Amino acid sequence: MEGLFITLEGGDGSGKTTQAGRLEAWLTESGRSIVRTREPGGTDLGLELREIVLHRRGHIAPRAEALLYAADRAHHVETLIRPALERGDVVIQDRYIDSSVAYQGAGRVLGGDEVRDLSLWAADGLMPDLTILLDLDETEGRRRLDASRTTYDRLEAEKAEFHARVRAAYLSLAEAEPERFLVVDASLPEADIATLVRERVAGLLA
Repeated sequence: MEGLFITLEGGDGSGKTTQAGRLEAWLTESGRSIVRTREPGGTDLGLELREIVLHRRGHIAPRAEALLYAADRAHHVETLIRPALERGDVVIQDRYIDSSVAYQGAGRVLGGDEVRDLSLWAADGLMPDLTILLDLDETEGRRRLDASRTTYDRLEAEKAEFHARVRAAYLSLAEAEPERFLVVDASLPEADIATLVRERVAGLLA
């Protein structure tokens, strides 16, 4: 069986982790071998870089931040994702190149094209077969985060204007590549979202 690369994207609080878990369970029951991972933090090196980019106290220059994410991605793709796909596994990943374009390109105002080019170089051109965008109004995302935690990472703590730019960038990416994206209203019930995701993934597996 050929491997399948699925990424989940969306703003903070949109439910990516929940839907990744539901998709993993369904595919496992179907007999597929699953590799579930995330960026940053999908490898040992990634965990160290994750601690820097999300939890370091003090300022990180936006370009330096983008380069740290690219470094994590380069190592992640070479050591984990490509080997899994070559084995025929289904890779389910929380965040990938589109996150960098949205958060660093739009959120940090570095320029989406530049960040995308950097990320594609780091990933040696590897793109997902399917990207699930869980679209949620940034104010609702903040409400969800506030209800579930008391501390925030560096990106979660950004102001509403930052997260509005991120959401707009995601929607622009999805509009430009409709064949790769599945855009789902993240305010729907979890079970309804999972059903929509399974329907799209089943089509790819067929």
